[in-house]
Amino acid sequence: MAIPVIDFSKLDGEERAQTLAQLANGCEEWGFFQLVNHGISDELLERVKKVSSECFKLEREEEFKKSALVKSLNGQKLENVDWEDVFTLLDDNEWPSKTPGFKETMTEYRTELKKLAERVMEVMDENLGLPEGYIKKAFNGGEEDNAFFGTKVSHYPPCPQPELVTGLRAHTDAGGVILLFQDDQVGGLQILKDGQWIDVQPLHNSIVINTGDQIEVLSNGLYKSVWHRVLATPTGNRRSIASFYNPSLKATIAPAPQLVEKANQEVDQAYPKFVFGDYLSIYAEQKFLPKEPRFQSVRAV
Repeated sequence: MAIPVIDFSKLDGEERAQTLAQLANGCEEWGFFQLVNHGISDELLERVKKVSSECFKLEREEEFKKSALVKSLNGQKLENVDWEDVFTLLDDNEWPSKTPGFKETMTEYRTELKKLAERVMEVMDENLGLPEGYIKKAFNGGEEDNAFFGTKVSHYPPCPQPELVTGLRAHTDAGGVILLFQDDQVGGLQILKDGQWIDVQPLHNSIVINTGDQIEVLSNGLYKSVWHRVLATPTGNRRSIASFYNPSLKATIAPAPQLVEKANQEVDQAYPKFVFGDYLSIYAEQKFLPKEPRFQSVRAV
């Protein structure tokens, strides 16, 4: 079983209806799918791979090898930790500075990824029967550009005892739309589908899309967020660059009224209405636990 691979360029041609149906299926049945021909050039993606790998070697690898995590791997199973080196890129935080071309390349990449995220959200609006721009407006808390857009640059170095630690523990994502540029050589990412863990197959220069908890709420449960994890591996240094298009902390999130009416639900039976910042506070403490109690907790805030 493999997650769907969708040619995003066909949205602009004669196969638009079929492609919309494939994207709807990816959101409804899987919560994860891969886009090819997504409009981001191979030339840029190759540069992203190059600067990310160089950054790890130049600025991160030695620190990881000396870390408490590496020292603690001594035959005992490790709980509550991830075999991961990670940092986050925002518009206004400090970026790695010793790797030639890193800032220029990743700034260009983030600009392109944000555009792609907004195109994916437009497709979701259309497939859900919502007004054009509905999800983007909900995430931005109105017309302004207030949504959070962060990029998490991770490496999962070779682990000498991969059976004792997870690369990244199983979780669903708190936010909106996640766009992942994963390693096309080293696997390890898995999703939970029908009670089974299945691999998200590495695919050259594809972008993996997955839906977070806020899309589940806005879609009134039609598009579920999905449990996923990363396995530690004994060989290969897996690169993973995940960009998150999330609501602003002040945005109010609730099921779209049209979808509540369509489902013929009482409003109090639907997902709760809440401020995203409140949800994020709960998520920070419960990330690796089931999501349903988070929805209940935020209902009470």
